[in-house]
Formats: sequence, structure tokens, C-alpha cells
Amino acid sequence: MREVAVIGIGQTKVDEHWDLSLRELAGMAVLDALADAHLDGAQALYVGNMLGGSANSQQHLGTYIADWVGLRGAEALHIESACSSGAAAFRSALMAVSSGAVDVAVAVGVEKMTDSPGNEITGELATAADADYEAGMGLSFVALNALLMRRYMHEYGWKHEHFAPFSINAHANAVHNPCARFHEPITEKSYLRAPMVAEPINLMDASPIGDGAAAAVLVPLERLNRNNGRPVIRVAGSAAATDTIAIHSRRDGLWLRAAELSARQAYAQAGVGPQDVDVFELHDAFTIMAALSLEASGFAERGQGPRLALDGEITPEGKVPIATRGGLKARGHPVGATGMYQIVELVQQLRCEAGGTQVPGARVGMAQNIGGSGSNILTTILVRE
Repeated sequence: MREVAVIGIGQTKVDEHWDLSLRELAGMAVLDALADAHLDGAQALYVGNMLGGSANSQQHLGTYIADWVGLRGAEALHIESACSSGAAAFRSALMAVSSGAVDVAVAVGVEKMTDSPGNEITGELATAADADYEAGMGLSFVALNALLMRRYMHEYGWKHEHFAPFSINAHANAVHNPCARFHEPITEKSYLRAPMVAEPINLMDASPIGDGAAAAVLVPLERLNRNNGRPVIRVAGSAAATDTIAIHSRRDGLWLRAAELSARQAYAQAGVGPQDVDVFELHDAFTIMAALSLEASGFAERGQGPRLALDGEITPEGKVPIATRGGLKARGHPVGATGMYQIVELVQQLRCEAGGTQVPGARVGMAQNIGGSGSNILTTILVRE
């Protein structure tokens, strides 16, 4: 297997893009990534998307987007893995290049959600849960995460206000990200006064939907010109793992087993541990998921995820910087694109291009993209050579 590098990135702003189609959003990110890589084409395109068929009446996204960006003749596939579709597309591109089957591959995540009424999107997102025993019983993803958060607070003695630093950090960092949806900082007071969605989750605990796309270009490491002055960003670890699709079927509902497994495998591949990770772009779709991800990935003891946030250790200057470009909470969560936004943001950090939220000396970055309520989780580790 060949070692692989990320040599180009592109992204659109997460927003309500009424004037842009699904193909235009994806195409803009792909063309920007190719331009960043100083390439005019690729042999393969992998598209991560969850809701194209239901929200946009468009499937067959591989060819749909390859046609628009001028990659006619290239291999092109649509990869669906719920909210982890973006990372799944990246992993597909990685395996294609690593195996030797492809020399230049592009991974893009795209989602266009704001054209649909909120109740329709909520129903469509619920298709990533168990249709018979969760969605069929009226449970939305907010409700499922509210159940997790309530149980977590009961088991470990945390109060709702203890989760505020996760959202405060995300919004503070998004101020410096021109591609983020929200550019306003929040306070603990505004966090606590936010409208309740599904107790104990309020509006400030939940990430917003949006339209957007992000892309990356992957090539064999051996192909790179190391004398061009640009940092080499190597894919050091990539792993995927699953858990039961329904939370109630898990041996332990408060432990992200798939996060533990995929992180462990990615650490082993990269030859690093949690103590070596300089920046962690986790899947903070809800504040409870941030806490659970920190614990399952080895950054915090079980039941102590909020302690890192309360102690200020999750900021760009802290021990475990997370959501450094706003995360899902403030950058926005266009579901099928989120995993690719995480990859793009890691590359920015490792290239020292993250502006006001640059993590000093960042060399090892990790991204974790969660599908469903923890049923499909992909972990990626990038290293600056």
C-alpha cells in the first residue's frame, strides 16, 4: 500500500445558498481543490452526500458532479453513510490511491438542506436512525441526543450549564472562519437563555443545518515535489467502525464504541496516541456528542468530557483544541459535507493557514465524523511532514 498525501483543498461558505444548485456547490469546492493542488483533472471522484435523493430529488451524484466539473470519463461514485458520508468519501479516495488503482483522486462532501421545510429535513435526517424502533416511534435525532444527555447528566452528576463551554468555544472560533455560518460569539448567559428544543438540549447545544461543500485532492506521497515550499500533509491513519444502529441495542448507551475502535486503529496506523494530537476536529452535532467523543477517543476519562471544556483545555491554546474553525455548532452541519469540512480544516491547521484560531505548532491533526447516533464512525489522522 502506498502512502498518500492531501495536496489540495477547497470549500464553500456554509449558508442558505438559494441561488446555487447541488452540483454548483460541489463543483465550486472540487474546482477550488484542484486549483489549490495545481491540477486540472483527476482519475476518480468520490462524492459524500446523505440527502440528495430525498431533499434535492437527485441521485447518481458521482456522474452528476463529474459531468459539471469536466471530469467526464473519470471513475465517479456516490458514497452514503448518513452524517459520516463526507469522511466515507475521503476514505474511499484514500483507499483508491493507496492501493495503486488511482494516482489522483478527489473527495467531496456536499449537502443542500435549506431549500426544504424544517419538518421535512427532520424526517429525512431520521432515516439514519432505526426506522422501526426509533424513527418509527417519533424520535428525531435531537430527541435521541436529549435522551443520551439526560442519562449522562444523571450518571455523572453534571448540570446543563457545564456543557456551555463547548458551544462558547465553537462560536468564538467561528468568528475567524470566513466559511462558517455564524460569526457571533456567545456567552454562558445567552447559552442558558436559548430556547429549549428537547430537554435538556437547547438551541445552543445543537448544530444548525446548512448548504455547503468541501473537497480534497489526494495523490501518492512519492509523487510530491518536496522542494516547492509547501508543507507535505500525509494521511497517517484512517479507520472506520460501526455499532448498533439503535441506541437501545447497545451494551453501553453512554459509550461510543465505534469511536473507540476507529480511533484505536487510526492511532496504531499513525504510530501516535491521544497525547500526540495537536488538534481534534470532532463531531459536535450536539454538545453531548463532543463530551462522548473526547472520552471514547482517549482524551478524557469516562464521564469527564465536560471537565476539559470547563478547564479551558479545548480552546486553540488548550491541551485538546477542538472545533477550531467553529465545528459543527458554529461553522454549520451540512450533513454529508461535514466530514470533508473537518479534513479541510485540519489541512489549514497543519499548513498554518488557520488565521486567528491557528493552533501553535500543529503537526498532528485528527478528525472524527459520526454517522447516525454513533452507529458509523470514521477517524482520520493527518500529519505534517
